[in-house]
Amino acid sequence: MKLSITPRRWLLSLHLLFVAILFGTMVVFLVLSITAAATQDETILKGAYTSMYVLATSSVRASAIGSVVTGVLLSVWTRWGLFRFYWIIFKEILTVASIGLAFIGMSVWTMQTFSIASAEGLHALDSPVFITNRLQLFIGIILQMVSLGAMIVVSVFKPWGRRNQELKH
Repeated sequence: MKLSITPRRWLLSLHLLFVAILFGTMVVFLVLSITAAATQDETILKGAYTSMYVLATSSVRASAIGSVVTGVLLSVWTRWGLFRFYWIIFKEILTVASIGLAFIGMSVWTMQTFSIASAEGLHALDSPVFITNRLQLFIGIILQMVSLGAMIVVSVFKPWGRRNQELKH
């Protein structure tokens, strides 16, 4: 089944909306992470990690699932296919890594920093576990942003072309 132009454009629009939400949420995570790292105010510290926790359990999950589902549908229902082009395979690999990072790493690190900050307040800043989680969360945010940015650029430029078809005997 191949989509005609109008349904394809609607599906592409929905896909781009989910990707924009996910990328925008990562920008918010970055701002909140920097704010939390720079503050000496317990209310701001707790508020930043509470906000990240709420976003991690809502918009990050929903937008990640939405972008994957619409991306797969676009590949299957258009001429691009799932494995015909190297740039699509590259995006699929980045997507798997990004989803793993979002659902496993980001969720765990956000939950742990949120829990420690909520329980210990400013004393969390002296906790090696908190400092480690905060650093892992920050690195995860950067990796997510780089990965999403790379997927966007690859989608626009479509480098590497079509895979060679296997030689038939």
